[in-house]
This record gives sequence, structure tokens and C-alpha cells, in this order.
Amino acid sequence: MASKTDEQGDRRAARASPEFDASGSAKALLRSTGSGALATLEPQGAPFSSLTSVATDIDGRPLLLLSRLAAHTGHLEADPRASLLLARIGRGDPLAHPRLTLTGRAARLERKSTEHERARRRFLAAHPKAELYADFADFSFWRLDPTQAHLNGGFARAAQLSAAELLTVVEGAQELVLAEEAALAHMNQDHADAVALYATVLLGAPAAGPWQLTGLDPEGCDLAQGDERRRLAFPQAVRTPEELRAMLVNLTQEARAKSAGSPAGKA
Repeated sequence: MASKTDEQGDRRAARASPEFDASGSAKALLRSTGSGALATLEPQGAPFSSLTSVATDIDGRPLLLLSRLAAHTGHLEADPRASLLLARIGRGDPLAHPRLTLTGRAARLERKSTEHERARRRFLAAHPKAELYADFADFSFWRLDPTQAHLNGGFARAAQLSAAELLTVVEGAQELVLAEEAALAHMNQDHADAVALYATVLLGAPAAGPWQLTGLDPEGCDLAQGDERRRLAFPQAVRTPEELRAMLVNLTQEARAKSAGSPAGKA
């Protein structure tokens, strides 16, 4: 059996490997996973885990839509400490697929506040069916402020991450934050072909069905088609609406060039 020191050495080696971008892998998993196991603490101190839908705030902090009737909500009201497990499920051995565990404290967002309205918009963009009950009196939006995260990306690919290594810096990008809603509407309504190219050409996603942008932030954009989700990371961070527009134009040109050069594009 490997010792704790050996395991820590393996994790340091995995993080140092040029083929393994722990921070980038964790951010992609965080942004592209629509549900997770939320672990809270019962009043007696026993752990309690439940399945919940997940979205992210513009800086990557997980957003939850919870009912006061649910047991986990009562737990969080008494003790905000929580853990959230996000996993990419696929065929074969489930432990061969990446998963991310976040630990931190959850807080309810004040209804009608700026943060609440942004959280509501971003959550419903990722989970449009939730609009049926999102405004019920017993439902509220919560946000998990992670203090650390543990990524298991597969064999010899484990890493412990700080909040700074996991979250997206939004300081200096307030104009972009304010422009996100309009930019999403513009891209989805006027440039649906470009959005589809992002998903199918740049990310290799299935072509079936219309793809939508559900989120934009300084480091990338989130895409969804039904229950399918993808994360497109930008080659460099953007801070202003002008930089965002230039980045999206460049990505569109790159995707069209790749599409034209593929066998399907030449047919």
C-alpha cells in the first residue's frame, strides 16, 4: 500500500507534468457539469448527501437553486459548511472519468439583489426548465464559496487546488460582466452558426440540435445543447466587451477555417 508521502509525491508530480493542466481541467469540469452531489451536515453532525442541479457565477463559484422544504437547505441554514462533487460520467469504469470535489461555505443570495439577479439569469440559462419553479416562495439561490478543491483527473492525475487556482479573476472586467447578458443574446440570435462551430468544430461536440451560449466570462464561454454541455476556454483572458468581441470573431474565423479544411467541409 502506498504511503501518504508517496501519494503526495504522485500528486505533485502529476501537477508538474506538462501534459496535465490541473487548474484548466478543474475549471472545465466546474463549468461544464450540470449536476452534482451536495454534501451538508445534519444537526447531529452526520454527513448528508443529495443530488442537485448546478450552474456557475461569472467567476466560477457554484450556484444552487434550493427549496426550503429540502433537508439540505435546513442543514445549510444551520451550518453553511458544504462539499460539492462534480463528475463527468461516461462509459466503462466510472472511476476512470474525471471528478472534482469542492469544499467551502454556502450562502443564500438576497432576493432581488444584483448578485441574485445575475445568479438567476445564469442558472436559468443553464437549466431553462427550472424557470417553472425558480420564483416559488420556498426556493432561493445559493452560492458556494470554495476554499479548496480536489481534482482526480484519472490515473496519476490528482491535484489539490486553492480557490485562486480554481476561480476566474473578474476584477477589472466589470464592463464585460455587465455586457454578458446582451452579448449572449446577440450571439445566440444573430450568430447561431458561429456558436454551432464553436461546439462542433473547436470542441468536437455532436452536431445534432441547436447549440446555445449560456455563459461568458473573462476566461471562456459555456455552451449547451439539451443536457450536453461544453466549455470553450479562451487562449488568453479578456477584460472588456471590445476584447470579448475580438476574441469571438477570432474563434469564429478559426472554426470556419478548420471546418473548410476538414473532409466534411470540402464535400
